[in-house]
Amino acid sequence: MDVLSDVIAFMRTGQPSSALVAWHAPWAQEFASMPGAAGLQIILRGPCWLIRPGDAPVPLAAGDVVFRPHGHGHTLADSPSPLAIAPACGPDDPRFSQRHISVPARSDAPATVTLCGGYRLDRALTHPLLNDLPELIHLPAHLGRHPELRSTVDLLATELEHPRLGTDAIVPALLDTLLLHILRAWLDRRPAPGATGWAAALNDPATTAALQAMHRDPARPWTVAMLAAEAGLSRAPFARRFTALLGQPPLTYLTWWRMTTAARLLRESDAPLHTIATRVGYTSEFAFAGAFKRRYGTAPGRYRRTG
Repeated sequence: MDVLSDVIAFMRTGQPSSALVAWHAPWAQEFASMPGAAGLQIILRGPCWLIRPGDAPVPLAAGDVVFRPHGHGHTLADSPSPLAIAPACGPDDPRFSQRHISVPARSDAPATVTLCGGYRLDRALTHPLLNDLPELIHLPAHLGRHPELRSTVDLLATELEHPRLGTDAIVPALLDTLLLHILRAWLDRRPAPGATGWAAALNDPATTAALQAMHRDPARPWTVAMLAAEAGLSRAPFARRFTALLGQPPLTYLTWWRMTTAARLLRESDAPLHTIATRVGYTSEFAFAGAFKRRYGTAPGRYRRTG
């Protein structure tokens, strides 16, 4: 898998949640802050406002996509200064166990329709790319921009509004696809010259080539020279470039990625420890167990039993 696909595959735990919600004015709904979660809102019809503590309200229009990657709370409302706000809700709210919700109010004003989605994250396995994301990713609707994202939104809205056989399998897959398109759109915003971090790294062909190689084959006995060859650079310039962009040397990231892969395999498979050790580049189960304990503070077997 490539780096971005791995970020999605490893970050979430359980199934993502989603619902179509029709809001009837006057309305204002607080969405609770949820550490270890991420949420998105897509405006399908009608205008509304995103309100966050300490920030100016953000006007939203049909087609806008909002992603909150760090689980911080916010309010959606039909006005930038709502008179009353409904109590905070989250993905465990019984209303959001349904696919299509209509929130009544005291008027016959046209409804605003939103597509709400939520992800629970395994913080022990969260990729550092997510830590680099801003508090708010707002992708305004622009004709002709991000066509794949718009197509995915249409497919997801149709499945939620008109569920059929297979919808329970299609919706989580579309939510993952939607999140990938949101992250792609964010990464496509070229970072400023001299910028560092994951957006800059994944817009740098040399660094991306090395990252892809590590993700594609973590078991290979990589050296800095081998990774530099993948990047098309000599050893020293590659190591400096990688470290400057990501804040850690290439082999430090490789060890982190191996341990993260191992942790996921321990939780999601019954593979023996020696098999997992081999899959993440360790010829000795003893060496693997030592590296794993340094990373997670517990032995692989105990991690599996208590995960």
